[in-house]
Amino acid sequence: MQKLRRWALVLLLAAVIAAAVWYFTRPKPVEVTLAKVDRGLVERTVANTRAATVTACRRAKLAPPTGGQIARLRVREGDRVKKNQVLLELWSEDLRAQVRLAEDQLSAARARADQVCLSTELAQREADRAQQLREERFISADALDKAVSQARAQRAACTAARADVEQARAGIQVAQASLSRQRLRAPFDGVVAEVTGELGEFTTPSPPGIPTPPAIDLIDDSCLYVTAPIDEVDAPAIQLELPARISVDAFPGRKFPAHVRRIAPYVLDVEKQARTVDVEVEFNDPKETGVLLVGYSADVEIVLDARGDVLRVPTAAIQEGGRVLLYRPDGRRLEERRIQSGLSNWEYTEVSSGLSAGDQVVLSLERKGVAPGAKVVPEQAQ
Repeated sequence: MQKLRRWALVLLLAAVIAAAVWYFTRPKPVEVTLAKVDRGLVERTVANTRAATVTACRRAKLAPPTGGQIARLRVREGDRVKKNQVLLELWSEDLRAQVRLAEDQLSAARARADQVCLSTELAQREADRAQQLREERFISADALDKAVSQARAQRAACTAARADVEQARAGIQVAQASLSRQRLRAPFDGVVAEVTGELGEFTTPSPPGIPTPPAIDLIDDSCLYVTAPIDEVDAPAIQLELPARISVDAFPGRKFPAHVRRIAPYVLDVEKQARTVDVEVEFNDPKETGVLLVGYSADVEIVLDARGDVLRVPTAAIQEGGRVLLYRPDGRRLEERRIQSGLSNWEYTEVSSGLSAGDQVVLSLERKGVAPGAKVVPEQAQ
């Protein structure tokens, strides 16, 4: 009897040790992130393949049409200017002298014209008087012809003198046009982005085929849009006026409503990059662009189709082949479920069948141990 008790005690002790070993060595549940299947809006969208860029509707890299020495620099970087405002002037004392010379020549031509035309009036009166005297036979026919010819000659001289006046006036316009080429004016309202050159330095226009830095880079920031490179595969589905959303890296979390305004009629084939089509997306409300700067990097989503109040699941929860891992609260084990999907984007995918509203699916698919049949525990429960 005592021996039997001893064996029972040994067996009980072995069972306790085995239970303790099992308890402390049992696999722990895997912590997972869950998402609930619900109803809402799902869109089919396309996005840019590389960083898009905020661009100004008008941007001019300005340089004087002729080279010369900078005599006056009237703006600095960051200044706002109005249309036709003078931005810089080149040394032009020689051209100013030509303008003064042309003005003096005009004054002289006017004086000569006045003199000649006064003589013309006198000759015409002499011819009229000679005509009367001839009718009364006080002078000969030759004297009348001479007076009439003199009057005609004076009229021709007056016409020539007036032509000289017009020629002198045109000379002033030519001189002033040459002088105006020494002044660089703003073609539109905008902000000066860059100024190349200082007082006393020489500036030259760009020769054909040889790009040189512009004297002044002027930007019209009252009108902005985004140029986005779209993969050539997605380009055929894009149409003008389709709604879009613009995200700017400098303003995380903010979406700017927009629409497609232009689709490039050609494909860009850049070496070592995917072939893309440039799509221009314009902001719906130009007032919202006041916080943006030209050159900001951005991302664009173009909405091709949208459906509201449909069953949807986070796209990140879907594995290859349309499979999801369904969380069962009762057994706390994962069940693999295959679904039929509809519209999809990077955020949500429409579910046609395979799930119900309220189901919970796993988002943290990359974690070790997450597989069908695995015992898990939601992170929020921890």
